[in-house]
Amino acid sequence: MIRSQLLQLQLFNPRYLEQLDGSSSRMSEIMKYGFPGLDDIRVYSDFILSYDRRNRVAHWVYEHLHASCLKPNGSRVRRQEEQYQPDMNVPSNFRSDLTDYKHSGYDRGHLAAAGNHKSHQTHCNETFFLTNIAPQVGKGFNHDAWNNLEIYVRELTERYGSVYVCTGPIYKPKRQLRGVRDLENTQTMVEKWCVEYEVIGANTVAVPTHFFKVITVESKLPGGSPYMEAYLMPNAPISSNTNIRDFLADIRDIEHIAGLQFFNGLRRSFFFGTNYPTSSGIYRNFE
Repeated sequence: MIRSQLLQLQLFNPRYLEQLDGSSSRMSEIMKYGFPGLDDIRVYSDFILSYDRRNRVAHWVYEHLHASCLKPNGSRVRRQEEQYQPDMNVPSNFRSDLTDYKHSGYDRGHLAAAGNHKSHQTHCNETFFLTNIAPQVGKGFNHDAWNNLEIYVRELTERYGSVYVCTGPIYKPKRQLRGVRDLENTQTMVEKWCVEYEVIGANTVAVPTHFFKVITVESKLPGGSPYMEAYLMPNAPISSNTNIRDFLADIRDIEHIAGLQFFNGLRRSFFFGTNYPTSSGIYRNFE
């Protein structure tokens, strides 16, 4: 599965081999469960992403987390040394810029969380490239519910030791009443599906309506099946009383809306259950 997808990457992205720069083994490790899509793949030292040139944010970002990722390896990783910056490898006409976010009312929200990459300064620094950033509501979302989901992922990593996480934006359709005029200029209100989202800055960076995370936890038992669950959260203020498990989603819905395919080539029955309603259910039934 991975080999065939790598061949497709080489075919459709001529600069693919240049990006690898000796990191192909780490890339193969991160992408163990397959590429959700193959559009403009960009390889960083500790995560992989597919970049959406039209919307100026990633389609998806993939990470493989283990306990050592979450703590410094020798020298201390200093967040104050990190700076948000555009990735100059992206062509200028498809690149977002810091000015796009200035006075926009939105946070520069991480897809691959900086807190997941503390083992090396370079790993953490690269999470601040704008290719890994998307406009997020601050209070009630990026500072709160989304942050709680990121913490939950790290807790899973500390408990089980090997967690794969794919994160990305969603532009979710919704029903709206629209006026439609016939040939006699008579207007009738009809319900139609539409996709609406804001854009910010001169580069028209898309503001996602929702964000998803697909989490795969590997079993500690030899030959044990992995456990998978998916979350879909609105990019909006969420009450502090809301449990993140209220946002458990069917992975097929995420695939349908985002145009992605997870675990390509693997049967879903390969995974040990999905979407336990409580985290204690995971810990009780999965080791």
